[in-house]
Amino acid sequence: MVVGYARYLEAIADLTAGKELVSSGMTQEVERCRCALQRAAEGNVVTLVSSGDPGIYGMAGLALELAAAEQIRVPIQIVPGVTAASAAAAVLGAPLMLDFAAISLSDLLVPWETIRRRLQAVAAADLVVALYNPRSKKRVRHLEEAAAIFRAARTDQTPVGIVTAAGQKDQHVVTTDLARLLEQDVDMRSVVIVGNSTTRWIDGRMVTSRGYDV
Repeated sequence: MVVGYARYLEAIADLTAGKELVSSGMTQEVERCRCALQRAAEGNVVTLVSSGDPGIYGMAGLALELAAAEQIRVPIQIVPGVTAASAAAAVLGAPLMLDFAAISLSDLLVPWETIRRRLQAVAAADLVVALYNPRSKKRVRHLEEAAAIFRAARTDQTPVGIVTAAGQKDQHVVTTDLARLLEQDVDMRSVVIVGNSTTRWIDGRMVTSRGYDV
């Protein structure tokens, strides 16, 4: 049995032939997770599908929390994957070679004030940052405010890479800088990587120096 968000199940259709599929829409993570746990408790072998890595903005934490809260005693194996930041970084070059942070701009589960404080701390610390869930049709100001925070701490020429649908057939890549970030097409499937003071373009590739003498 395979449980997952409808779009994710469509993406792995070649792997699920003959399997029972249970899908649901966006924002129904708890329902999907509960279904998977309950079916596992009934003796079924169940796969709960996340995008990227299940332990990075995925379903692994929710599965463990919900199993404990509802006392569903089943073995849970977490299979690592490739998170969007890693996939995007590989497309762009090597922007995550030194210390970096990953921050989601979605305030559905985390208050925006908390996200703002994290952005300010990361900007001040000169960390490369991978921004998840940067902009949606209804949520535009979050990326605008994030860009303003980083422009206050870094030069306008700071390299920025945007990868939308990383690793998928409709992957789209934009290389730009902080000054022009908000002019680009960015949506919920995009990862925005903002460089630090050592990040630069080398033959079109985004590279953050680790400090080697070359």
